[in-house]
Amino acid sequence: MKQRPEPLPDHEASASLKALARAFAGLKTADEVARFLDDLCTPAELEALVDRWRVVPLLQQGVPYREIHDRTGVSVTTVGRVARTLDRGAGGYAIAARRVARTNESH
Repeated sequence: MKQRPEPLPDHEASASLKALARAFAGLKTADEVARFLDDLCTPAELEALVDRWRVVPLLQQGVPYREIHDRTGVSVTTVGRVARTLDRGAGGYAIAARRVARTNESH
C-alpha cells in the first residue's frame, strides 16, 4: 500500500481516523456502507478487507488456519494476522461479529 513520504503527526492521524469513523457511524444501512466502501477503497483494498472479515467467524469457530485457507483462499499469513488481532487488537472484530450474530438471530 502507498506510504506517505512523512507520516501524519499522531494528533492529525487520530483526528482523521475519528472523522472517518464518524462517517461510517453516520451511515444507516449495510447498502450505504457498501456504497461508501466502494467509493473509498480501491478494488485491491476492498478485497483485502473482505478477506479479513471472511476469516473472523471461522477463527471464532476454532477452524484451523490451513483449513481456513483451503476454504477461502485467504493466505495463512493473513489468517494469522486476523487471529492475532482478534486476540490482542482493539476489540473491533469481536464487537462487529457479535452485532452481526445478533442481527442474524433476529431475522
